[in-house]
Amino acid sequence: MAAASFFDVDGTLTKSNLFDSLLFYVVNQQNPIAGMGRMVRTIASVPALFAAEQVDRGTFNDLLFRGYQGISEDRLLDLADEAFDNVMRPALFKGALDLVARAKKAGHRVVLLSGSPDFILQRMARLCDADDVIGNRLQIKDGLATGKLLPPIVAGPEKARIIKDYAKKHGFDLDECAAYSDSMSDVPMLSVVGRPAAVNPDFRLRMLAKTHRWPVLDLR
Repeated sequence: MAAASFFDVDGTLTKSNLFDSLLFYVVNQQNPIAGMGRMVRTIASVPALFAAEQVDRGTFNDLLFRGYQGISEDRLLDLADEAFDNVMRPALFKGALDLVARAKKAGHRVVLLSGSPDFILQRMARLCDADDVIGNRLQIKDGLATGKLLPPIVAGPEKARIIKDYAKKHGFDLDECAAYSDSMSDVPMLSVVGRPAAVNPDFRLRMLAKTHRWPVLDLR
């Protein structure tokens, strides 16, 4: 039976994180005065974002994406190539594309499953020849981002549910599927497949991977 490989992106395939992409959009606003105000608000939100990240990744995503509020949909899409070229592509870990290519060679469907904005992930998918992208989607109203995320919020335990639904939809055996992530917050995602791997893991995930005898890969 065919299977899929699910790749987290930030921290796993790239050194970048969700805040890097937001910051790029904040500093590249057409109105310099509005951009400066947005920059101040974004920097002021860092302590709250850090606290949320320690508790719940879904809450962290919800808070962080509020920084996109008021940016036009046209601007989000117009800057997507530039954002990818300046934020994600230079941060790509050496060996990341080879890791994805090995999954493709094994006959797996490659899915990028990340909390990054979907419009930037689509560029990453083209670079690494991924088959599908599942990322966070901003709500757009009257042509402007509201700062709210459309469900599901791609983070934490929700990633495991997304993988289960995806496997069911495509007729994949979860025991044959693989998942790759760097973060302890993605343990649910790793635990739901038969072939998990910790990539550039944080300390807690590294210890857990050793306990469960999961492969540990370091692209750094």
